[in-house]
Amino acid sequence: MLKEQLARNISIYRKEKGLTQEELAHILGLSFQAVSKWENAQTMPDISLLPLLSQTLEVSIDKLLGYVTQDKPITIYEEEYKSPNYYWGTEPNADCYKVLQLMPPTKRLKLLDVGCGEGKDAVFFARNGYEVSAFDVSDAGIEKTKRLADQVGVHVNVFKADLLDYRLDTHYDIIFSSGVLHYIKPEYRNEIFDNYKQFTNENGMHVFNVFVQKPFIAPPPEKEPNAYKWYSGELLKHYHDWLIQDSAEIVFDCNSSGIPHKHAMTTIAAQKILTPLG
Repeated sequence: MLKEQLARNISIYRKEKGLTQEELAHILGLSFQAVSKWENAQTMPDISLLPLLSQTLEVSIDKLLGYVTQDKPITIYEEEYKSPNYYWGTEPNADCYKVLQLMPPTKRLKLLDVGCGEGKDAVFFARNGYEVSAFDVSDAGIEKTKRLADQVGVHVNVFKADLLDYRLDTHYDIIFSSGVLHYIKPEYRNEIFDNYKQFTNENGMHVFNVFVQKPFIAPPPEKEPNAYKWYSGELLKHYHDWLIQDSAEIVFDCNSSGIPHKHAMTTIAAQKILTPLG
């Protein structure tokens, strides 16, 4: 697992720096075949090379090895999560009910909440009988997820991970995410969605939403330094080979920053069908 994580991260951060394998190899005094073997998880760099590799790619050794470290906040809400109150409340997102309707837990179903925040949706799913795992990049959010689960007497397997770095190696029946996908850089989207699709069981489902840009809606007052634009239809194209159970676009009022504003959001529920329908 460490070898695969390191291979993926070297490739990701090399491309982010705009370096070819040959250019990275030249800086490190190696052949490009050596770098190619690292990125294909055939070999691992010698430990003595890690400091220079870290310096060249401008990423910490811990992050290269897959350990989540944060020198600065990734989301603007991480400080808010440190307060005792639940910033987003404890009522589940409306899309949670879509999961209940389309794929009720009449049997054991494994569900992953991507970017669970303070845990309101993950805990809701656990209360309703799903076997829930969840991850977030915020320590405070993870602790509040655990606390909320304890308060209602359910278990959520919650762990810390960075959306951009973390890749699935376990299959799930349902993958859910609300209000998080705008943190995925455009150049990572195909790889991340392909990974999520690969590790979804047959007849499993993805239920996602994402903020989309509209010319008739003013930019939100929050200044999100790590948020990236999505456009109408962009989420849907990742599921051209799946059955689209539901897809909609909504405009809603928001007061999260204390300043009333509006958001446009695309929602999708897509199902992985491998056998012919009939």
